[in-house]
Amino acid sequence: MKPIFKNILAILAGIVVGSAVNFGIIMISGYIIPPPDGADVTTTEGLKACMHLLQPKHFILPFLAHALGTFAGALLAALIAANHKMKFSLGIGVFFLAGGIANIFMLPSPTWFTILDLAGAYIPMGYLAGKWILMNKQINGSKKIGLK
Repeated sequence: MKPIFKNILAILAGIVVGSAVNFGIIMISGYIIPPPDGADVTTTEGLKACMHLLQPKHFILPFLAHALGTFAGALLAALIAANHKMKFSLGIGVFFLAGGIANIFMLPSPTWFTILDLAGAYIPMGYLAGKWILMNKQINGSKKIGLK
């Protein structure tokens, strides 16, 4: 496959898989840490209305969704990319960072969470995923890296 097609596939696959991981964790978060009584967390309007009722524990899984979604997408993008693996991994991090910034404007959250989320969930996870792929490539030499 030509490198340009592999690189386009890397971006698309990274975005799709990262989004799916993020969405999956968000969907199960209410079962793991139930929202406060009477809080409607199924809609943006409901979340805005009950944001003052949420405790720090209610922000653990959204942070993990953002971080693990970005990590999974960046890892896959770096794995598939024909070259410049770290750039593709960080590119996925930047893509999800833009989504995180947009989310803050649509759904205001506590300042501490906004800072933690923007500083820790996107670019660092993209970097870690890219670093992991590059380390595995270095350890395994020119062998293809596969998920076993």
